[in-house]
Amino acid sequence: MAAKEKPSEIIQKAQRKLTAVLQRDPEAVLSALDSHLLITQREYFALSQINDPRKLIVTLIETVLQKGELAHEQFLDCMENLQHTFPGLQPISEYLEDGFLLQDPEVDIEQVSESEQIGLLQERRKAVSEVLAKLELQKYGSRKLRLNDVLEINSESLTNWTPETLRDLPWHFLRKVMALNVTARNTSLRCGATDGQGSKVDKEEQGIGEQIFFVSDTDTNISMNPLDVLCAVLLCSDSFLQQEILSKMSMCQFALPLLLPTINSPGCTLLLWAMRDIVRSWRPHSLAQSRGFKEESLVLTQMPTVSFVRLGSCSFSKSQLLNEVLSPAQQHHNFFVHWDMESGNIPREIADGLVEIAWYFPAGKKNSDLFPEPIAVTNLHGNIEMQKQQFRFLTKVSSVVFIVTESISEREYALLSSLKESTAKYYFILNCKSEKPRETLGFLNKLAPVLKLSKSQLLVRDSSINSAGFVKKVQSIIGSLVKSSPNTVSLEAMAVMARELGMQVDEDSRECQCAKKYVGEITAEIRDVAKYKREMLRLQGDPWRNLAKVEKEQCRMQGQGDKATEDYKSELKQKWLEIRRQQNQCDLTSGLIKFLNAVGQLSPVEKHYFLKWMKFSLDNTARESLSKMRAEYKKKCETPGGDRKQLEELDQLISESSLGVEHFMRELGQFYEAECSMVKEGKKAESQRQFIHLPGIMAELMLEGFPMELIDGDASNIPMNWVRDVLTHLNSRLGGKTKMLVLTVLGVQSTGKSTLLNTMFGLQFAVSSGRCTRGAFMTLIKVTEAVQELSGCDFILVIDTEGLKAPELTALEDSYQHDNELATLVIGLSDITIINMAMENATEMKDVLQIAVHAFLRMEEIGQKPNCQFVHQNVSDVSAHEQNMRDRKHLLEQLNEMTKAAARMEKQSREMTFSDIMEYDPEKHNWYIPGLWHGVPPMAPVNAGYSESVCELKKYLFEFIENHSPKSAAKSIPDFIEWVRSLWNSVKHENFIFSFRNSLVAEAYNQLAMKYSEWEWGFRKQMHLWISAKETFIQNQQPDKLESDLLESLSIEVEEKLQQEEQQLLDNLENYFKGEAANLNLIEKYREDFKKGANSHKRELEHYSISKCEEAIRIRRGQHKIGVIQSGYKETIEGKVDRLLAECRNQNHKLNDEKLKTEFEKMWKETLSELKPSRLQRRPVVQDMAAQLRTDLENRGSAVKQMLRHAQDLLFYEMESFRIKNEYFDLKFLQICVEYFSQGNHRETEEVAVSLMKECKKYIEEKVKSKTDYDETYCGELLRMVNKRLKQEDVQKLHTTLSFEVDLKLHILGEAAHAFQKMHEDFIKENEPVQRLEKLKPQYFKTFKTIFLEKDGSQTMAWDFCDQCLKPALEDYLNKMLGVQIVDDVLSSEQSITYSSRSFFQFELLKELLEKENFDSYVEYIRTYEEFVKTWIRTQLLERYSKTAALGDMEKKILSLIIGKVREAIKCIRVAKNTRVSDLVDTVCKGLQKDLVISRDNIVGMQLLNTASAEQFSDCIQPFLRDLEEQILAELKSTDVESKLSHLSVKPEAEMFKRVFGCGKQCPFCKVPCEAGAPSHKEHFASVHRPQGLGEYRSLHTKKLDYDICSSDVVGNRAFQNSDTEGKYHPYKEYRDYYPDWNIQPDPSIEASSYWKFVFHKFNHQFAKQYNAKPADLPEDWGTITKEEALESIKQVFNMK
Repeated sequence: MAAKEKPSEIIQKAQRKLTAVLQRDPEAVLSALDSHLLITQREYFALSQINDPRKLIVTLIETVLQKGELAHEQFLDCMENLQHTFPGLQPISEYLEDGFLLQDPEVDIEQVSESEQIGLLQERRKAVSEVLAKLELQKYGSRKLRLNDVLEINSESLTNWTPETLRDLPWHFLRKVMALNVTARNTSLRCGATDGQGSKVDKEEQGIGEQIFFVSDTDTNISMNPLDVLCAVLLCSDSFLQQEILSKMSMCQFALPLLLPTINSPGCTLLLWAMRDIVRSWRPHSLAQSRGFKEESLVLTQMPTVSFVRLGSCSFSKSQLLNEVLSPAQQHHNFFVHWDMESGNIPREIADGLVEIAWYFPAGKKNSDLFPEPIAVTNLHGNIEMQKQQFRFLTKVSSVVFIVTESISEREYALLSSLKESTAKYYFILNCKSEKPRETLGFLNKLAPVLKLSKSQLLVRDSSINSAGFVKKVQSIIGSLVKSSPNTVSLEAMAVMARELGMQVDEDSRECQCAKKYVGEITAEIRDVAKYKREMLRLQGDPWRNLAKVEKEQCRMQGQGDKATEDYKSELKQKWLEIRRQQNQCDLTSGLIKFLNAVGQLSPVEKHYFLKWMKFSLDNTARESLSKMRAEYKKKCETPGGDRKQLEELDQLISESSLGVEHFMRELGQFYEAECSMVKEGKKAESQRQFIHLPGIMAELMLEGFPMELIDGDASNIPMNWVRDVLTHLNSRLGGKTKMLVLTVLGVQSTGKSTLLNTMFGLQFAVSSGRCTRGAFMTLIKVTEAVQELSGCDFILVIDTEGLKAPELTALEDSYQHDNELATLVIGLSDITIINMAMENATEMKDVLQIAVHAFLRMEEIGQKPNCQFVHQNVSDVSAHEQNMRDRKHLLEQLNEMTKAAARMEKQSREMTFSDIMEYDPEKHNWYIPGLWHGVPPMAPVNAGYSESVCELKKYLFEFIENHSPKSAAKSIPDFIEWVRSLWNSVKHENFIFSFRNSLVAEAYNQLAMKYSEWEWGFRKQMHLWISAKETFIQNQQPDKLESDLLESLSIEVEEKLQQEEQQLLDNLENYFKGEAANLNLIEKYREDFKKGANSHKRELEHYSISKCEEAIRIRRGQHKIGVIQSGYKETIEGKVDRLLAECRNQNHKLNDEKLKTEFEKMWKETLSELKPSRLQRRPVVQDMAAQLRTDLENRGSAVKQMLRHAQDLLFYEMESFRIKNEYFDLKFLQICVEYFSQGNHRETEEVAVSLMKECKKYIEEKVKSKTDYDETYCGELLRMVNKRLKQEDVQKLHTTLSFEVDLKLHILGEAAHAFQKMHEDFIKENEPVQRLEKLKPQYFKTFKTIFLEKDGSQTMAWDFCDQCLKPALEDYLNKMLGVQIVDDVLSSEQSITYSSRSFFQFELLKELLEKENFDSYVEYIRTYEEFVKTWIRTQLLERYSKTAALGDMEKKILSLIIGKVREAIKCIRVAKNTRVSDLVDTVCKGLQKDLVISRDNIVGMQLLNTASAEQFSDCIQPFLRDLEEQILAELKSTDVESKLSHLSVKPEAEMFKRVFGCGKQCPFCKVPCEAGAPSHKEHFASVHRPQGLGEYRSLHTKKLDYDICSSDVVGNRAFQNSDTEGKYHPYKEYRDYYPDWNIQPDPSIEASSYWKFVFHKFNHQFAKQYNAKPADLPEDWGTITKEEALESIKQVFNMK
């Protein structure tokens, strides 16, 4: 060993071989060094945690080498002592034979042997591999972590989570840094946590005898150095995640990795790309006076660089010194990780060689700024002797290099003297711990001429030096450097130098450079941003803004003036088409072609790079442009007497100088929109489309996390086709079943909305100055499966909106309206809305609340109730929540007042509070969040309280979602598309509430209406079956049971039955709203209508059921009276027949058939002449009806009595002779109305009369067909029907006189009198006792003959029983059951959808009318809608059952079932020897009385044939039943369908009509029928309205048919006049003043009314002729509508997918 060699040099020479030996028993080595006090307790503890023996010894020797020469000597002595006890340890000299010699100073310090390079690389790889294994990141070594992996919402990201094992550390760091939490670098594990390999032993639990007390200054759990975690995470992240990590770290004011040690090479990588996204603002002192500022991309900013490195070992923390140097007074911040930070004391495993960089930026405050200009400070971790490449790089890029050391030896001198060519200025910070300070000073003196050192460049730090003073000294040196105009360098320039040194640069990847080249070609053309946008992005400027204006004008019609509504709409449509045509004719500009090629052809990674490069380049360009214009604007403002117009132009230019990727995507969207419009209008074939692939590209970008523009803030419009198709592609990519929850933030501009979302979800919404969000952007965030189960959604869709009350918009007239539109739309789309309020903006806050309250009110009206969270920013006091209790109460009072005011403005009559329109808890839904910055920017880090408060808010939001997910299901993407479309369409209409109804609401309403129709039919069906059963029961009762108490008991029974069925219907309704049907919240407000409908049905069915029971009892009583007479006659006849038989048998000679007949005829004639005549009483039907009419009108005054006195006999009047007369109308009213309205009044009155007469005629016909006797209740029912109709509101408005009522009743009762008189006479004739007896004569003769000839009469009697008794009963049963069965059959067939709801029915009607194109059918449909519907339904039924065997199958099934019961009843009877046939028949009838009414009036001779065998009778019936069944079926087969339907008890057409007809109300303007599905709806509505001329409206002056459509007029400026307004003009917009129960919604699209436009155009002249008017002058574009377009329009309107 050379005498001159120092102990440290000897250790270094022997280090490798020593390591190989000592690693065999590291614990022995540690104990030996501990006993010699060579290592501290802290070092001992840290070293003992290293599991790898080799790594432990390497770290141990490095630790010793960092100490002084005295320690080095002690180490060598210790090694000598260990030789005797340590196996294999040789004297130190043995390990120096192959040791390296001191290098010649002239030799390149970078030269290292190839084998040593390989060794170092392997060592590094092994170290990295071990760290990744500990952190469980191995799989991300090749498949890098992506940003989406980190942003995905999982259960851990929603909890206050402390890492427990090493594998938790990377995720803890990533989540914290994404949430801007300044504790992100804390790698401490939770106390008591395991290290992942074994359990931690609690020191307090150790047994006696072990070392319990020792000196220790740490209680750190096993963990890892924060820098190692950072390096590991960055090594496992792709370049985009690295970029995001560094951006967030920059906001937290963490030092950023500049040079990152690599895995596969001994060198490092310069992270240039990773810092591209960072933009910093500052105010240099040169701009302090003018209060200007600079804003620039960090990688482009030129500034001096100061580097700090360590040479050899050093006992004080260089990083801690740097933190003190860069921290302003009273604002200390840990930029760099140092020893005294949590886990900072843990030995680094892979972070040596890491170079970190931090910056200082001045705020323009000379008293508090540390430096007047920005500077960069780098910090190399590790000894420069081991990190030579990094050190060399720093000497090249730095203006000043501070070298921290404790001693300099020959070896260090050699290294430093190689820097003689360096231009950097070097300062040495000497920490005086060396035993040989003279040697160090000697080498420094030798270095002085080489490095041009002066005395001031040596800073000595020892115990006598004040720490604060030392820091000031370093700051002073750096400050002097800044003032001395040093060399400045940007990060981009550093990258050039790094490449020269053979280092890697992250931007040098092929994908990154390829994307950069594409971007360079695009941005090279941009000189003037505003000019570039005008010339290269032409579609989105004035054309798009003008288009937006036209679209809104189509909805609002504010510029209509005196033009006819439809003419103005056609004019606007032509303008719209012209703009789209001009857009479509534009070619893609060169820049856009390059952009499209890039996003269309590049690989996903290259595309990602491309869009990032575009963002950076465009932002930089726009930033430079804005900076110049702001300076110019300021100069002009300060110039006295400046030109105001120039200022305004410059202001406009500044507004237009924003340029980003969104502008290029917007332009592509406009090309796509224009192309869609041309294809839709037939101007372009589908095969010619160029841009059909664009939505797919944007959908892919959304999946990658790029925000998509929802609302273009510049034009205040939504490109609906573009948004729809992008989201449709997105839905397709995600499998079509994705559910998402929508979260939105609203607030005043520049109050940190975007930052709030970025912090909460780690997003990248633009937040830099000059790039405020315009419009609204949406971003998708994936949710893990665990969170999906809790929240019910797969994604969170976050919408960031432009600030309300934006200063640049306040000058515009419609700025408030713009804000209102935006708020209404995003709140309507949201499940959760965050209202962001900065406490310093009190006035603006109030305006925001007002806007939000309007939006919430509108949403409540349509069934949407988004949750609202109020975020109060910049409130830092810990007692804020408690202290602001009064403020919250005041806020609630304000919100209540605003809600009332908004309700008045929205024309809501009910009294409302804020809690009525949304779920709001002042205690839970108010959040107080501290300010974003902790200190004064630009050097302030993010406030830890800000991040924590935002995380608490995020956590609460997901708890809220979890608790409410069953109540409000997440939206599917198609649902979201529909919400966007319908909300935006409604927002474009000023009167939002009355214009809102989207397909989701319609679909949900229709689904409920369809279900309700099913339940309602179930209700009606049960009651029909009950009535049928009770009619059978009544018909089978004996006369003594038909007293008044029977009806009373039936009334009680029907009430119970109705109550039960009503409750079932209500339970079904309740369960439906508790179920999982889609969008139930949207139809909640209709629930009460359906409930009331149930009660309404109950009342209607109660009246119907009781009246049917009354009628059955009345008929049964009548039958009894006739039966009593008939029985007497039959008894007499049968006695006579019996005597005749005896006489004939006593004659000696045999009688042949002829003589038997002669004898029978003689007896019959004699008997009839002997019978006492008993005729049925004839009633004066006409006089009875006349008397009822007089009674009905007796209280109507003397004029009516006089009319009745002068009236003719009722038989004089018929319905056909009824004509409308002038005397039927109020003269005063007629004098007020103009001629046209008088004619209209005549027409409408005539329609009412005709309709009422048809209804009454149908009732009369039904009663006549029943073949029962006339009853006075029939006349009473007719009068009730007339009175009910005449009292209805629409008839009252006709202002008819009493003369009309009297004449109408006379004509209706006159018609009825004819029919009922004949009906009564026919009944008398049919039921005359003698007449009925004559009909039985053949049966009596047959029985007489059978007995006389002594034949067995059982067979004859059996057939007579089947034919005369069973057959009528079976036919009656069939007619009772078949009607119900037919309804069930139709509702379960392919036609069921037609009758499922009123909307579906309307669609089917209109579709069929269009297919047939029959003018007369259209006239009938429009004029007599009710009659048309009834006829149509009946025709459908006739067609269905005429063409199919379905009806026959049902008949067969019903008949088979009941005949089976008959067989069973006969089979069950035990026939004894003495059983008589009559007894057997009685028993059979009794057994079937629940189902059949078997009349025995038509069977004779039962008493005469009592000798017949009852058993044989029974046996004969069974085969006859088969014959009977076949006979009935044969007769049915030969009967036409119409005849069958007319005989049914339950009329299927009537039941179907009730399902689809609804309330029957028609639009007061166009007469379109109401489609409301709820039986007791408060408002009438129709999906599509029609031109008013089709409802016979015409111009008063020209007599031409009116072609305006009321759904357009209600948003236009026109007025209407009619009889309701007494001829006065009234604005259409205020139509509800006269028709409050009608909701006429504006057309959802231009095409909505195409159907009726097509019909009107096709039949214009026919309608004119029919209505005695002149043809309408229709707009030209109506003639371009095709039949296919007409059909498509009603498909869309009625939501037929």
